Amino acid sequence: MRVVQVLRFGDPEVLVPGEVPEPVAGAGQVVVDVAVAGVTFVETQIRRGVDKWHARPSLPYVPGGLVAGHVSSVGARVDPAWLGRRVIAGTGETGGFAERAVAEVQELFPVPDGLGLPEAVALHSDGSTAQGLIERAGIGSGDWVLVEAAAGGVGSLLVQLARLEGARVVGVARGARKLDLIRDLGADAAVDYSEPAWTKQVLEVTGGAGPDVVFDGVGGQIGRAAFEVTARGGRFSVHGASSGEVTLVDSAEARLKGVDVIGIEQLFEFGPNVGRWAEQMMSKAAAGLVRPVIGQTFPLERAADAHAAIENRTALGKTLLLI
Repeated sequence: MRVVQVLRFGDPEVLVPGEVPEPVAGAGQVVVDVAVAGVTFVETQIRRGVDKWHARPSLPYVPGGLVAGHVSSVGARVDPAWLGRRVIAGTGETGGFAERAVAEVQELFPVPDGLGLPEAVALHSDGSTAQGLIERAGIGSGDWVLVEAAAGGVGSLLVQLARLEGARVVGVARGARKLDLIRDLGADAAVDYSEPAWTKQVLEVTGGAGPDVVFDGVGGQIGRAAFEVTARGGRFSVHGASSGEVTLVDSAEARLKGVDVIGIEQLFEFGPNVGRWAEQMMSKAAAGLVRPVIGQTFPLERAADAHAAIENRTALGKTLLLI
């Protein structure tokens, strides 16, 4: 069976195509013939050996925690009705960059008829995260919402969901191509945060008050600057650190500024709600209310190029492997 393995921790070129034995479903498990494998920023950091939030896998390992395809075999104590069904499957932290993957039956999510498998992967992973962040932040009609990395997988969906809530949206990203996408998604303004005075632009757009809600997926200097312009009484929601550093805000400073900081720890509470949020997102997509942005796809053997696209900031929306 074809796979892509990480042989050592390092740059994208450590992702190497290889062959491993065919997987077998154990009790309570299924084998999925993989058509699509999701790729995430966190997985690039695990591959580098620098991620602070997940246990380091034993080498060699097959990356990929979320796949979509058809169930081809089932193990003991699994309803045979799963056979042949289109599903999204969580594989844990590893195992997805492969022609076939093993998943626990409780990690299966049926893909609705009429929805493509690539779109389903984007809506299940990034979509459920975006829905959870929106729910937790409590956006009101008329709020100004700032979305960092607004042309990314989660960010592009946050822009659309905030608009559905009646908010006015400022999307920030780097480069004209990404700013064009942000505007196309319905943002009221698009700002390039590689420009020195980008926060001044945000204040001008929001009438000097600053955004009522900030979705911080970048961290570092960008996240810190976004906190500085958050409106008094606003919410600063942290969900990522693509800069390499999570935005840290002292509680006393937050109180002084009157800002409710929702830390990155919120993500660890999302698990029980992922299925519900994914279902909501797929329903919204079916109704034409949101659309996942799948900016680039790669064949399995080019997984290294997929990781590189994410790390060098050229990727738009969701990055997928098609197998």
